[in-house]
Amino acid sequence: MTSDKRMSGLGLLVLRLVLAVVFLAHGAHEVFGMFGGPGNGPGGLSATSAILGAAGLPQPFLIAVTQGIIELVAGAMLVAGFFTRTASFLLLVFVTAGLWKLRWPWGFFMNWTSAPERGHGMEYGIVLAAALICLLLTGPGDASIDGMNQQSAADVQSLHVIVPESFIHLHYGV
Repeated sequence: MTSDKRMSGLGLLVLRLVLAVVFLAHGAHEVFGMFGGPGNGPGGLSATSAILGAAGLPQPFLIAVTQGIIELVAGAMLVAGFFTRTASFLLLVFVTAGLWKLRWPWGFFMNWTSAPERGHGMEYGIVLAAALICLLLTGPGDASIDGMNQQSAADVQSLHVIVPESFIHLHYGV
């Protein structure tokens, strides 16, 4: 493995782990109310559904449950690098919906002064969306379950060059 490939794999690992921490924390806050306090509210399903309802979304409690569970499960999938593209796509759907329904009215910039009459803008959501799109396009890298599965499949395919195909099919079923 070349040094560039190792560095790319390490970069994707860092990206996956950072995104996983963000989404696991958000999911835990939205479902269980963990990490609640000044600046981010009490959390929990009732608080999350109230925010979604105020944004005009239908069935806000159902959306809050779905969003929180997807953030928790997809965050764990990002840690392991397991079905990374699927997890990234599901998270991207919620990030995009949040940008449109919750952040768009407040413009581009976040509320850095914490003015109570103003919400947060789109900049943080855009960064999350871009990072998720990167994982969608590149995959999780070698340091992942998906990467190991790809390598195993490539190893079996490389046997076709060395060993007759009938032997591989007989012994490995491929």
